Amino acid sequence: MPENEFLSLLTLQHIPHLGDGSIKKLIQHFGSAEAVLQQKKKDLLQVDGIGEHKLQSFWNEKHAAFAKAELEHIQTHKIAYSCYTDNDYPQRLKHCIDGPVVLFQRGNIDLQQRKIISIVGTRKVTSYGTAFVEKLIEELVPFNPVIVSGFAYGVDITAHKAALANNLQTIGVLAHGLHTMYPKVHSKYVKEVEQNGGFMTDFWTSDTFVHTNFLQRNRIIAGLSEATIVIESAAKGGSLVTTDFANGYHRDVFAVPGRTTDPLSIGCNNLIKQHKAHMLTSAADIAYILNWKLEETTPLPVQKKLFVTLEDDEKLIWNFLKEQGKEQLDIIALQCKMPTHKIAGTLLSMELKGVIRPLPGKLFEVV
Repeated sequence: MPENEFLSLLTLQHIPHLGDGSIKKLIQHFGSAEAVLQQKKKDLLQVDGIGEHKLQSFWNEKHAAFAKAELEHIQTHKIAYSCYTDNDYPQRLKHCIDGPVVLFQRGNIDLQQRKIISIVGTRKVTSYGTAFVEKLIEELVPFNPVIVSGFAYGVDITAHKAALANNLQTIGVLAHGLHTMYPKVHSKYVKEVEQNGGFMTDFWTSDTFVHTNFLQRNRIIAGLSEATIVIESAAKGGSLVTTDFANGYHRDVFAVPGRTTDPLSIGCNNLIKQHKAHMLTSAADIAYILNWKLEETTPLPVQKKLFVTLEDDEKLIWNFLKEQGKEQLDIIALQCKMPTHKIAGTLLSMELKGVIRPLPGKLFEVV
Protein backbone atom coordinates (compact mmCIF):
# COMPACT_ATOMS: atom_id res chain seq x y z
CA MET A 1 0.00 0.00 0.00
CA PRO A 2 1.42 3.44 -0.90
CA GLU A 3 2.53 5.51 2.09
CA ASN A 4 -0.01 8.29 1.47
CA GLU A 5 -2.86 5.79 1.38
CA PHE A 6 -1.65 4.08 4.56
CA LEU A 7 -1.33 7.45 6.31
CA SER A 8 -4.89 8.28 5.25
CA LEU A 9 -6.08 4.93 6.58
CA LEU A 10 -4.43 5.63 9.93
CA THR A 11 -6.08 9.05 9.97
CA LEU A 12 -9.49 7.48 9.48
CA GLN A 13 -8.74 4.93 12.18
CA HIS A 14 -8.01 7.68 14.71
CA ILE A 15 -11.40 9.35 14.24
CA PRO A 16 -13.69 8.53 17.20
CA HIS A 17 -16.94 6.62 16.59
CA LEU A 18 -15.96 5.70 13.04
CA GLY A 19 -14.92 2.10 13.66
CA ASP A 20 -13.50 -0.55 11.36
CA GLY A 21 -16.82 -1.45 9.75
CA SER A 22 -17.62 2.17 8.90
CA ILE A 23 -14.14 2.79 7.50
CA LYS A 24 -14.50 -0.22 5.20
CA LYS A 25 -17.90 1.03 3.99
CA LEU A 26 -16.50 4.48 3.22
CA ILE A 27 -13.48 3.13 1.36
CA GLN A 28 -15.65 0.75 -0.63
CA HIS A 29 -17.94 3.63 -1.56
CA PHE A 30 -15.29 6.22 -2.48
CA GLY A 31 -12.48 3.95 -3.67
CA SER A 32 -9.66 4.78 -1.24
CA ALA A 33 -8.88 6.19 2.19
CA GLU A 34 -7.40 9.31 0.55
CA ALA A 35 -10.61 9.86 -1.38
CA VAL A 36 -12.72 9.50 1.77
CA LEU A 37 -10.81 12.30 3.51
CA GLN A 38 -11.48 14.62 0.57
CA GLN A 39 -15.26 14.22 0.66
CA LYS A 40 -17.79 16.82 1.74
CA LYS A 41 -20.15 16.13 4.62
CA LYS A 42 -23.22 15.76 2.44
CA ASP A 43 -21.49 13.10 0.35
CA LEU A 44 -20.29 11.15 3.39
CA LEU A 45 -23.80 11.12 4.83
CA GLN A 46 -25.01 9.32 1.71
CA VAL A 47 -23.14 6.18 2.79
CA ASP A 48 -25.29 3.66 4.64
CA GLY A 49 -24.64 3.72 8.39
CA ILE A 50 -22.73 7.01 8.37
CA GLY A 51 -24.55 9.62 10.42
CA GLU A 52 -23.84 12.96 12.06
CA HIS A 53 -22.52 11.29 15.22
CA LYS A 54 -19.74 9.46 13.38
CA LEU A 55 -18.64 12.65 11.60
CA GLN A 56 -18.65 15.12 14.47
CA SER A 57 -14.83 15.32 14.64
CA PHE A 58 -14.10 14.06 11.12
CA TRP A 59 -12.30 17.21 9.97
CA ASN A 60 -10.23 17.80 13.13
CA GLU A 61 -6.60 18.17 12.06
CA LYS A 62 -5.33 16.35 15.14
CA HIS A 63 -6.23 13.00 13.55
CA ALA A 64 -3.75 13.51 10.73
CA ALA A 65 -1.09 14.62 13.22
CA PHE A 66 -1.54 11.50 15.37
CA ALA A 67 -1.48 9.33 12.26
CA LYS A 68 1.79 10.88 11.11
CA ALA A 69 3.38 10.33 14.52
CA GLU A 70 2.26 6.68 14.54
CA LEU A 71 3.60 6.14 11.03
CA GLU A 72 6.98 7.54 12.09
CA HIS A 73 7.04 5.14 15.05
CA ILE A 74 6.16 2.21 12.77
CA GLN A 75 8.96 3.11 10.35
CA THR A 76 11.54 3.81 13.06
CA HIS A 77 10.92 0.53 14.88
CA LYS A 78 10.35 -1.47 11.70
CA ILE A 79 6.95 -2.73 12.81
CA ALA A 80 5.28 -5.04 10.31
CA TYR A 81 1.68 -4.33 9.38
CA SER A 82 -0.97 -5.45 6.95
CA CYS A 83 -4.16 -3.72 5.84
CA TYR A 84 -7.43 -5.53 5.27
CA THR A 85 -7.07 -5.19 1.50
CA ASP A 86 -3.54 -6.67 1.42
CA ASN A 87 -2.81 -10.23 0.30
CA ASP A 88 -0.84 -10.99 3.47
CA TYR A 89 -3.68 -9.95 5.75
CA PRO A 90 -5.06 -13.03 7.62
CA GLN A 91 -7.65 -14.56 5.32
CA ARG A 92 -10.16 -15.52 8.01
CA LEU A 93 -10.14 -11.99 9.44
CA LYS A 94 -11.04 -10.65 5.99
CA HIS A 95 -14.43 -12.31 6.39
CA CYS A 96 -15.14 -10.51 9.69
CA ILE A 97 -17.11 -7.31 9.15
CA ASP A 98 -15.51 -5.71 12.21
CA GLY A 99 -12.02 -7.06 11.57
CA PRO A 100 -9.29 -4.42 12.05
CA VAL A 101 -8.47 -2.26 9.03
CA VAL A 102 -4.81 -2.37 10.09
CA LEU A 103 -3.10 -5.21 11.93
CA PHE A 104 0.35 -4.72 13.47
CA GLN A 105 2.63 -7.67 14.16
CA ARG A 106 6.10 -8.77 15.08
CA GLY A 107 7.84 -12.13 15.09
CA ASN A 108 7.84 -14.97 12.54
CA ILE A 109 4.16 -15.52 11.85
CA ASP A 110 3.06 -17.84 9.05
CA LEU A 111 -0.70 -18.30 8.59
CA GLN A 112 -0.71 -19.48 5.00
CA GLN A 113 -2.76 -22.68 4.58
CA ARG A 114 -2.52 -23.47 8.27
CA LYS A 115 -4.86 -25.05 10.77
CA ILE A 116 -5.49 -22.33 13.36
CA ILE A 117 -7.30 -22.62 16.68
CA SER A 118 -7.77 -20.19 19.55
CA ILE A 119 -7.61 -21.38 23.15
CA VAL A 120 -9.09 -19.17 25.87
CA GLY A 121 -10.34 -19.46 29.42
CA THR A 122 -10.17 -18.16 32.94
CA ARG A 123 -7.17 -16.32 34.34
CA LYS A 124 -7.60 -18.38 37.53
CA VAL A 125 -7.01 -21.70 35.81
CA THR A 126 -7.10 -24.81 38.01
CA SER A 127 -4.61 -27.65 37.99
CA TYR A 128 -7.20 -29.69 36.03
CA GLY A 129 -7.51 -26.93 33.44
CA THR A 130 -3.75 -26.63 33.11
CA ALA A 131 -3.35 -30.38 32.65
CA PHE A 132 -6.16 -30.45 30.06
CA VAL A 133 -4.56 -27.66 27.99
CA GLU A 134 -1.16 -29.35 28.04
CA LYS A 135 -2.56 -32.77 27.09
CA LEU A 136 -4.82 -31.31 24.40
CA ILE A 137 -2.00 -29.45 22.67
CA GLU A 138 0.28 -32.48 22.89
CA GLU A 139 -2.44 -34.57 21.19
CA LEU A 140 -2.80 -31.94 18.46
CA VAL A 141 0.89 -32.01 17.48
CA PRO A 142 0.40 -34.42 14.52
CA PHE A 143 -1.94 -31.85 12.94
CA ASN A 144 0.62 -29.04 13.36
CA PRO A 145 -1.89 -26.28 14.22
CA VAL A 146 -1.17 -22.65 15.09
CA ILE A 147 -2.22 -21.89 18.69
CA VAL A 148 -3.73 -18.43 19.24
CA SER A 149 -4.46 -16.87 22.62
CA GLY A 150 -4.35 -13.57 24.49
CA PHE A 151 -1.00 -13.86 26.36
CA ALA A 152 -2.83 -13.17 29.65
CA TYR A 153 -2.69 -15.05 32.93
CA GLY A 154 -4.16 -18.52 33.34
CA VAL A 155 -5.34 -20.50 30.34
CA ASP A 156 -3.78 -18.06 27.84
CA ILE A 157 -0.16 -18.33 28.93
CA THR A 158 -0.59 -22.06 29.60
CA ALA A 159 -1.62 -22.56 25.96
CA HIS A 160 1.30 -20.49 24.65
CA LYS A 161 3.82 -22.37 26.81
CA ALA A 162 2.39 -25.76 25.81
CA ALA A 163 2.58 -24.79 22.14
CA LEU A 164 6.22 -23.78 22.53
CA ALA A 165 7.02 -26.98 24.43
CA ASN A 166 5.63 -28.96 21.50
CA ASN A 167 7.31 -26.81 18.84
CA LEU A 168 4.01 -25.44 17.53
CA GLN A 169 3.64 -21.92 16.21
CA THR A 170 1.80 -19.68 18.66
CA ILE A 171 0.41 -16.14 18.39
CA GLY A 172 -0.35 -13.76 21.23
CA VAL A 173 -3.05 -11.21 20.42
CA LEU A 174 -2.44 -8.13 22.56
CA ALA A 175 -4.79 -5.56 24.07
CA HIS A 176 -2.21 -2.78 23.65
CA GLY A 177 0.47 -1.56 21.26
CA LEU A 178 3.61 -3.53 20.42
CA HIS A 179 5.79 -1.07 22.35
CA THR A 180 4.92 -2.63 25.71
CA MET A 181 3.89 -5.95 27.27
CA TYR A 182 1.14 -6.85 29.73
CA PRO A 183 1.42 -8.55 32.08
CA LYS A 184 5.09 -7.65 32.54
CA VAL A 185 5.84 -11.00 34.15
CA HIS A 186 5.19 -12.66 30.79
CA SER A 187 7.94 -10.63 29.11
CA LYS A 188 10.29 -13.56 29.71
CA TYR A 189 8.37 -15.57 27.09
CA VAL A 190 8.39 -12.86 24.40
CA LYS A 191 11.61 -13.83 22.63
CA GLU A 192 10.68 -17.51 22.40
CA VAL A 193 7.19 -16.69 21.10
CA GLU A 194 8.62 -14.37 18.44
CA GLN A 195 10.98 -17.12 17.30
CA ASN A 196 8.12 -19.55 16.74
CA GLY A 197 5.14 -17.29 16.06
CA GLY A 198 4.72 -13.76 17.32
CA PHE A 199 2.30 -11.06 18.39
CA MET A 200 -0.59 -9.23 16.75
CA THR A 201 -2.62 -6.17 17.70
CA ASP A 202 -4.66 -3.38 16.17
CA PHE A 203 -3.78 -0.94 18.96
CA TRP A 204 -1.44 2.01 18.43
CA THR A 205 1.46 3.00 20.64
CA SER A 206 -0.50 6.13 21.61
CA ASP A 207 -3.65 4.21 22.63
CA THR A 208 -4.52 4.26 26.31
CA PHE A 209 -4.38 0.83 27.93
CA VAL A 210 -7.82 0.31 29.52
CA HIS A 211 -9.84 -2.75 30.52
CA THR A 212 -12.21 -2.50 27.55
CA ASN A 213 -9.23 -3.12 25.25
CA PHE A 214 -9.48 -6.82 26.12
CA LEU A 215 -12.99 -7.05 24.72
CA GLN A 216 -11.87 -5.38 21.48
CA ARG A 217 -8.88 -7.71 21.36
CA ASN A 218 -11.11 -10.78 21.66
CA ARG A 219 -12.69 -10.29 18.22
CA ILE A 220 -9.24 -10.81 16.67
CA ILE A 221 -8.65 -13.98 18.69
CA ALA A 222 -11.96 -15.37 17.43
CA GLY A 223 -11.56 -14.07 13.88
CA LEU A 224 -8.08 -15.45 13.25
CA SER A 225 -9.02 -19.07 13.85
CA GLU A 226 -11.36 -21.69 12.49
CA ALA A 227 -12.39 -22.68 16.01
CA THR A 228 -12.32 -21.22 19.52
CA ILE A 229 -11.79 -23.54 22.49
CA VAL A 230 -12.85 -22.61 26.03
CA ILE A 231 -11.10 -24.61 28.74
CA GLU A 232 -12.53 -23.15 31.95
CA SER A 233 -14.83 -20.16 32.45
CA ALA A 234 -17.07 -18.70 35.10
CA ALA A 235 -20.67 -17.72 34.30
CA LYS A 236 -19.39 -14.41 32.90
CA GLY A 237 -16.04 -13.37 31.48
CA GLY A 238 -13.95 -12.39 28.51
CA SER A 239 -13.77 -15.96 27.23
CA LEU A 240 -17.52 -16.00 26.70
CA VAL A 241 -17.27 -12.71 24.82
CA THR A 242 -14.74 -14.40 22.53
CA THR A 243 -17.17 -17.25 21.90
CA ASP A 244 -19.89 -14.73 21.06
CA PHE A 245 -17.59 -13.28 18.40
CA ALA A 246 -16.74 -16.77 17.11
CA ASN A 247 -20.41 -17.76 16.87
CA GLY A 248 -21.14 -14.46 15.14
CA TYR A 249 -18.43 -15.25 12.59
CA HIS A 250 -19.95 -18.73 12.09
CA ARG A 251 -16.86 -20.44 13.48
CA ASP A 252 -16.89 -23.62 15.56
CA VAL A 253 -16.69 -23.33 19.34
CA PHE A 254 -15.62 -26.08 21.74
CA ALA A 255 -16.02 -26.14 25.51
CA VAL A 256 -14.66 -28.52 28.15
CA PRO A 257 -17.45 -29.78 30.41
CA GLY A 258 -17.04 -29.79 34.18
CA ARG A 259 -18.82 -30.52 37.43
CA THR A 260 -22.01 -28.55 37.98
CA THR A 261 -20.68 -27.47 41.39
CA ASP A 262 -17.47 -26.04 39.97
CA PRO A 263 -17.71 -22.22 39.48
CA LEU A 264 -15.12 -22.33 36.69
CA SER A 265 -17.15 -24.88 34.73
CA ILE A 266 -20.41 -22.92 34.68
CA GLY A 267 -19.51 -20.95 31.56
CA CYS A 268 -18.45 -24.04 29.59
CA ASN A 269 -21.42 -26.09 30.73
CA ASN A 270 -23.79 -23.30 29.72
CA LEU A 271 -22.23 -23.05 26.26
CA ILE A 272 -22.78 -26.76 25.72
CA LYS A 273 -26.29 -26.70 27.21
CA GLN A 274 -27.30 -23.75 25.02
CA HIS A 275 -25.85 -25.43 21.90
CA LYS A 276 -23.31 -22.65 21.48
CA ALA A 277 -20.34 -25.04 21.68
CA HIS A 278 -19.35 -28.64 20.94
CA MET A 279 -18.43 -30.69 23.97
CA LEU A 280 -14.66 -31.20 24.06
CA THR A 281 -13.10 -34.22 25.74
CA SER A 282 -10.00 -34.80 23.60
CA ALA A 283 -8.16 -33.64 20.49
CA ALA A 284 -10.10 -36.23 18.50
CA ASP A 285 -13.27 -34.15 18.92
CA ILE A 286 -11.58 -31.19 17.22
CA ALA A 287 -10.17 -33.31 14.40
CA TYR A 288 -13.57 -34.91 13.80
CA ILE A 289 -15.68 -31.73 13.81
CA LEU A 290 -13.18 -29.70 11.75
CA ASN A 291 -12.43 -32.66 9.46
CA TRP A 292 -8.70 -32.30 10.02
CA LYS A 293 -6.28 -34.69 8.35
CA LEU A 294 -2.77 -35.45 9.52
CA GLU A 295 -0.19 -33.31 7.71
CA GLU A 296 1.87 -35.37 5.30
CA THR A 297 5.08 -33.63 6.34
CA THR A 298 4.47 -34.27 10.04
CA PRO A 299 6.01 -37.51 11.32
CA LEU A 300 3.68 -39.59 13.43
CA PRO A 301 4.67 -39.71 17.09
CA VAL A 302 4.27 -43.52 17.04
CA GLN A 303 5.87 -45.46 14.21
CA LYS A 304 4.11 -48.49 12.79
CA LYS A 305 5.64 -51.65 14.23
CA LEU A 306 5.46 -55.32 13.34
CA PHE A 307 3.38 -55.98 16.46
CA VAL A 308 1.13 -53.19 17.71
CA THR A 309 -0.72 -53.39 21.00
CA LEU A 310 -4.40 -52.54 20.55
CA GLU A 311 -6.97 -51.81 23.23
CA ASP A 312 -10.20 -53.83 23.28
CA ASP A 313 -12.19 -51.11 21.45
CA GLU A 314 -9.40 -50.75 18.89
CA LYS A 315 -9.40 -54.52 18.26
CA LEU A 316 -13.16 -54.46 17.73
CA ILE A 317 -12.88 -51.66 15.14
CA TRP A 318 -9.85 -53.24 13.45
CA ASN A 319 -11.60 -56.60 13.07
CA PHE A 320 -14.71 -54.89 11.69
CA LEU A 321 -12.73 -52.92 9.08
CA LYS A 322 -10.64 -55.96 8.23
CA GLU A 323 -13.80 -57.86 7.41
CA GLN A 324 -15.87 -55.09 5.82
CA GLY A 325 -13.16 -53.05 4.08
CA LYS A 326 -13.38 -49.26 4.05
CA GLU A 327 -16.33 -47.80 5.93
CA GLN A 328 -17.71 -44.46 7.14
CA LEU A 329 -17.20 -43.29 10.70
CA ASP A 330 -20.92 -43.25 11.52
CA ILE A 331 -21.38 -46.81 10.25
CA ILE A 332 -18.38 -47.99 12.24
CA ALA A 333 -19.88 -46.43 15.37
CA LEU A 334 -23.26 -48.06 14.68
CA GLN A 335 -21.93 -51.54 13.93
CA CYS A 336 -19.40 -51.52 16.77
CA LYS A 337 -22.03 -50.10 19.16
CA MET A 338 -19.88 -47.16 20.26
CA PRO A 339 -20.83 -43.45 20.65
CA THR A 340 -19.50 -41.21 17.90
CA HIS A 341 -17.44 -38.98 20.21
CA LYS A 342 -15.69 -42.05 21.63
CA ILE A 343 -15.07 -43.74 18.30
CA ALA A 344 -13.54 -40.54 16.89
CA GLY A 345 -10.87 -40.63 19.60
CA THR A 346 -10.31 -44.35 19.14
CA LEU A 347 -9.89 -43.98 15.37
CA LEU A 348 -7.37 -41.18 15.90
CA SER A 349 -5.40 -43.40 18.30
CA MET A 350 -5.38 -46.22 15.75
CA GLU A 351 -4.32 -43.83 13.01
CA LEU A 352 -1.38 -42.69 15.12
CA LYS A 353 -0.45 -46.33 15.70
CA GLY A 354 -0.40 -46.80 11.95
CA VAL A 355 -2.99 -49.58 11.74
CA ILE A 356 -5.73 -47.66 9.89
CA ARG A 357 -5.82 -44.66 7.59
CA PRO A 358 -8.48 -42.02 6.81
CA LEU A 359 -9.95 -41.62 3.35
CA PRO A 360 -12.05 -38.84 1.78
CA GLY A 361 -15.69 -38.80 2.87
CA LYS A 362 -14.91 -39.72 6.50
CA LEU A 363 -14.02 -43.25 5.43
CA PHE A 364 -11.45 -45.44 7.17
CA GLU A 365 -9.66 -48.61 6.18
CA VAL A 366 -7.10 -51.03 7.60
CA VAL A 367 -3.51 -50.38 6.50
